[in-house]
Amino acid sequence: MTSVRERLLRAVLARLSVAVAPVPVLRAPTSPVRRDDSPALLLFPETDAVTGHANALVDRALTFRLVAVARGIPDIDSAFDVADRLVVAAHAALFADPNLGGLAIALREIDSEWDAEDADAGAVAMPARYEIRYRTHAQDLTRPG
Repeated sequence: MTSVRERLLRAVLARLSVAVAPVPVLRAPTSPVRRDDSPALLLFPETDAVTGHANALVDRALTFRLVAVARGIPDIDSAFDVADRLVVAAHAALFADPNLGGLAIALREIDSEWDAEDADAGAVAMPARYEIRYRTHAQDLTRPG
């Protein structure tokens, strides 16, 4: 059976895919998004920290980053608009069920950034970070606590 962490990431990916379709959602891509493949929404798991222990249960905090990638030719403002709409749709999809089907204790937004890359035809990367609080059994990462 898969870990609670992996099930949470798959739940996030599934929600995002529906929310921003037909824009692709890519999990931790290892190469840059090509000009022809944007806009796109990228999902990067960052950390999974242990935040506490109580008896046989472990509290955890899974942090992930979403990055909306868009390009605006000739107007970079249109790229910001596209990226912003992707982040808004992703945020709404995540908070429609902040317990992610009962796997999570809580979901919270951490921060957002804006970054424009003039070198690549007005590329915009708009990251937003989130944290999922969840609990597992100390001896079994597949069992929610």
